[in-house]
Amino acid sequence: MILGFAVCSGVAAVFLWIAVSAWRSEEPVGFFTGVKPPKVREVKKYNHAVAGIWIATAVVTEAMGVLFCFFEQNSPAFLAVVFVAPVFLIGMMIVYTRIEAKYK
Repeated sequence: MILGFAVCSGVAAVFLWIAVSAWRSEEPVGFFTGVKPPKVREVKKYNHAVAGIWIATAVVTEAMGVLFCFFEQNSPAFLAVVFVAPVFLIGMMIVYTRIEAKYK
């Protein structure tokens, strides 16, 4: 259980680092790996919106790590937490495509 929390905390820290990097960037940041960043009208607002996605992801990842400390492995609650992750990732992609469309 503690290992799950430690892994989630490490991943959340990486997501926060990405968020800070995106927030400070002077040029448009990419979201998907291997895809060039789009040309946007308002770079600063676009980068702040993308950073917001990464901050939300870090918070959700850390919350999942905290929940791992309280649930028994293979319990229904534990499995529910694990199955929330893919749904959240799909939600991230949907939000990003809306941000990209807004600032293009």
